[in-house]
Order: sequence, then structure tokens, then C-alpha cells
Amino acid sequence: MSMEEREGYVYMAKLAEQAERYEEMVMFMKKLSNLDVEVTIEERNLLAVAYKHAIGARRGAWRILCAIVQKEEAKGNEYNVKRVKEYRFKVEEELCKICNDILVIIDEHLLPSSGTSERKIFFYKMKGDYYRYLAEFKRGDEREEAANQSLKAYRAAFNMSEADLPQAHPVRLGLALNFSVFYYEIMGSPERACRLAKQAFDEALTEMDSLSEDSYKDSTLIMQLLRDNLTLWTPDIQDNGGNDRIRLDHYGIMQNGKVSTPFDR
Repeated sequence: MSMEEREGYVYMAKLAEQAERYEEMVMFMKKLSNLDVEVTIEERNLLAVAYKHAIGARRGAWRILCAIVQKEEAKGNEYNVKRVKEYRFKVEEELCKICNDILVIIDEHLLPSSGTSERKIFFYKMKGDYYRYLAEFKRGDEREEAANQSLKAYRAAFNMSEADLPQAHPVRLGLALNFSVFYYEIMGSPERACRLAKQAFDEALTEMDSLSEDSYKDSTLIMQLLRDNLTLWTPDIQDNGGNDRIRLDHYGIMQNGKVSTPFDR
């Protein structure tokens, strides 16, 4: 592997991103990942952005199709229900392919090549994310397996982050954000989701002054998302008979809303 080859993949991935050709961005970053070298933060973020766009549009399409199925079922239009479900299955096959693709890359190339705790945490979190995306649409035993694998990856990342990353570090906060979404959406546990999100928010609040400017901006944005989720989820706890009313402190948000360390929800 020559440095020129590696730099070429990065350049072409950036070019594909600017052209909004995310499938090709995925292809270039997959080639780089297969080189079995420890990726830089820039390369790691390019990989995450590429797969985020590839999966994001299809997750959105799947949710829209689910809503249409419900509408057609309410109308009693079984023929349209059948057609929409067949179309939804096509989207699910694409989702499976993308998720399985990145999960193999993480297990076979990215994690073995990661020499620092921060990189391992990032990729274990990413592994948890893509198993969570599988659990969103899988059914029965397949859903249970995807949920279990997601939980296992998130827990591995979470335990490492508690030991090795500052409480206000953006990677640790991004993990807490996505792990809490997992508890809320996949496990159906708003109490656990809120507890995890609030703990991460409160702990990070005490360390914000020690962050660099870039990390401060990233962490502040993620904290705002944690706060937004807590505001959204707290009524569910009250509806379920929970006694703890979560009180939220307002915290600032970066002006341009762009985070330099990408994460998925």
C-alpha cells in the first residue's frame, strides 16, 4: 500500500461527498478500510459520513412506507397493502446489505487496526448503531439477535468510554446519545434511556471548560440533542407511572449546527 494510493481514496471520497454521490463515497472509503491500516480521524469521519448518507435515505424511505401501509390497512385496501409491503421489502434488502457491509468492515478491518481506545470506542459505537438499524425493521428471532448484538457493542463502547475518555468528550457523548436512543426505540425503555442521557448530560456539564474549541462545539451540539430527547421522552416516563421528573438545564448550541465528529441517531 502506497501513501499515494491512500491519499487518492481520501481525495476521491471528498470529491464524491461534494458531488453528493454517496454510494461512490462509500466505495472509496471501503477500499481504504480494506488496507488494514489505522485510519486517521479525518478518514474515520469520512467513512461515517459516507455510510450515514447511504443508510439514512433508506431508513427514511422505510419509515414512510410503514406509514403508508398503516393508511392502506385503515382503508381496507388489501391489494395496495400487498404492493407497498413488497416495495418495503426491497428497501429492507438494501438496508440489510449496507448494514452487513459496514459491520464486516468494522469487525475484520477497522477494530483490529485500531490502536487507541478512542478509535475502538468509535467503531464499537458504530457497530452498535448498524445493528440497531437492523433491529428497526427485522422481526422475530432476527430482530432479537440484532438487538442483542447492538446492546453488546454499545456496552463494550460504553465501558471503555467510562474508563478512557473524559466525560465531555464528543465521542463519549455521541455514544451516550445513540445508546439512549437504542434503549428508547429498540428496548422500549424510556426510563433507562432518560437515565443514561441525563447522566451523560450532567457529567459533561462539569467539564466543558476543559475542552478545545472544536471539541467544545461538537460536545455542545450533542448535549443539545440529549436535552431535546429528554424533553421528548420525559412524558413517556410520567405516562408509565415513573416518579422521577427529569429537570433540564438549558445549555448553548453551536451556531452553524455542524458537528466535526459525525454520529448517527
